Amino acid sequence: MKTWINLPKDTDFTIHNLPFGIFSTEHRRKRVGIAIGDQIIDLLKCAELGLFDDFLIYEETFNTSSLNNFISLGKHKWSLIRRYFIKALTDPNSKLKKNKDIILVAQANASMHLPVDIRDYTDFYSSIEHATNVGKMFRDPENALLPNWRHIPVAYHGRASSIIVSGDSVYRPKGQYKPLNHTSPIYGSSLRLDFELETAFIVGKNTTLGESITTINAEDHIFGMVLFNDWSARDIQKWEYVPLGPFLSKNFASSISPWVITTEALEPFRTKGPEQNPEVLPYLKFQGDKNYDIKLDVYLQPHNEEEQLISSSNFKYMYWNMAQQLAHHTVNGCNVNIGDMMGSGTISGQDKNSYGSMLELTWGGKHPIRLKNGITRTFIEDNDTIVFRGKCEKEGVSLGFGEVRTKILASI
Repeated sequence: MKTWINLPKDTDFTIHNLPFGIFSTEHRRKRVGIAIGDQIIDLLKCAELGLFDDFLIYEETFNTSSLNNFISLGKHKWSLIRRYFIKALTDPNSKLKKNKDIILVAQANASMHLPVDIRDYTDFYSSIEHATNVGKMFRDPENALLPNWRHIPVAYHGRASSIIVSGDSVYRPKGQYKPLNHTSPIYGSSLRLDFELETAFIVGKNTTLGESITTINAEDHIFGMVLFNDWSARDIQKWEYVPLGPFLSKNFASSISPWVITTEALEPFRTKGPEQNPEVLPYLKFQGDKNYDIKLDVYLQPHNEEEQLISSSNFKYMYWNMAQQLAHHTVNGCNVNIGDMMGSGTISGQDKNSYGSMLELTWGGKHPIRLKNGITRTFIEDNDTIVFRGKCEKEGVSLGFGEVRTKILASI
């Protein structure tokens, strides 16, 4: 497909993508937009011009600070809008092109915001490579996985209020931790601040209390995906996580990319996931390819230095897929709501260069990463910036997730 918009070379936001997000400019309040190349399609302006009247979708759907109202229209309407713009962007006589000076906004002139109103956030632990690495470091190297790990998609309930969008900075967290040479815990700024390379999916359909989602209909409840950085204070985490798991080591901040890539756009990149052994219980069984081939890169940029690639992983490595995660999350009757966010858990591959955290890349700080100009890192230091990028490519079709970029500031 060829669009009449002049797309930058290697853009993430191709005609095959068309992700949704929330943007604003100096003269336009927060509203819904679609990314194409280095431009944003202003959906509120489109609605004001009557472009969606045939779909019975009106201005109030897009005149808002979150995608929740649009998502609530349902999967049929999401698809209608996406197909409409594929056609309009490839038709040189479209009403969209005739009104491009009104409708299109340069991304360089826009500010991006959290794409959804997140009421709840759950983070899974679904990479067998990551779970094995952590188990080897902190438990028994011969029995790295806990007995339940291959039977259930392990997760914890996170803090939605501290999820931030790409570009927002994070202050180094403070808390209790117990250094190896201490008999009692101390209080202070975390010395082992870490990133976690993740994606997250956005729930696109409400359920009622007592209702369960199956692996068969789970994809009807998923709107799309974003890049996700689940920041972690490893020293605080190690001290607090027994017996109830992460708390202050995680809830200080999590960063997401601003553009939501729809599952429809990701369809060409479906792929088979790892073999699950032993056989899962019936409610977790599924048919078809449920993973996606999404290449994920992590860059570290020290203060006043160039960013450097430190890890390359892929979402296809995930042991537990999104359908299984959602089925397990609701098997007990837990209800979910539009805008809820489900983190994948750290995405690591088998190769050490594909590990999804500094904890693994430096093996608990024992083997520092060596960067240019003699710089080394065991964990993240003040004024470091971490950047995630994601890309899908197959048979001439490509799309990207943009990036999630976050700078670490000194504690306050």
